[in-house]
Amino acid sequence: MTASTTRQVDGRSARWAGYREKRRKELVDAALRAIAKHGPEVSVELMAEEAGVARPRLYKYFNDTADLGAAIAERVAEMVTEELAPMFNPRGTPNEMIRAAIGAHTNWLAEHGNLYRYLSMNSATGGAGQNVVTDVKTVIARQVTGLFQFFLDQFGVQIPVVQPLAFGIVGLVESGANSWLEDPGGLTLDELTDWLCDWTWHLLDQSLQVYGIELDPNLPLAEADPAD
Repeated sequence: MTASTTRQVDGRSARWAGYREKRRKELVDAALRAIAKHGPEVSVELMAEEAGVARPRLYKYFNDTADLGAAIAERVAEMVTEELAPMFNPRGTPNEMIRAAIGAHTNWLAEHGNLYRYLSMNSATGGAGQNVVTDVKTVIARQVTGLFQFFLDQFGVQIPVVQPLAFGIVGLVESGANSWLEDPGGLTLDELTDWLCDWTWHLLDQSLQVYGIELDPNLPLAEADPAD
């Protein structure tokens, strides 16, 4: 094979790889629409129908059903973390920051309940979303840990419970919101968010008081970038 032929083959391979990735994203977007319409147990046939292709055509771009499911789960996870952006750029009072983060999560759930159920169901059954769900929770909890530590550094103190507290709060919010999604029990979305914010603040406040730190939830904290 000549150098010219090699370049032609490499060029075609690169173009195909780029097209394949673009097409995979389009098919995942179609699958997300199908899940939103038909629920988390939607069939691959309905996903293909939403994409306007025959089911076998999907497997030109995905290795198998598990590969398709993993791509869907990863995209849903990206959507969840994107919606939690307010938490990663804290501003204002403790109450305002808590409300921004939890409100973003509960509002996303209310709007995309079927997508979240899909991710949770895959996790519960050990399917494609299992590692993705764990990774999302871990990323969020570690981010919360960093935020807590950043603000505690302003007081010049170290608190050994920072990490378990952060992971506990993330678990509380995620589990509480997921439970409400399955059975609201008469609670409105705003009421759920209020309760979750109250519980989160009380956990924070009581934990800080043990170490002699008292914060007013309605007074602004220092406005700075915790990544600096």
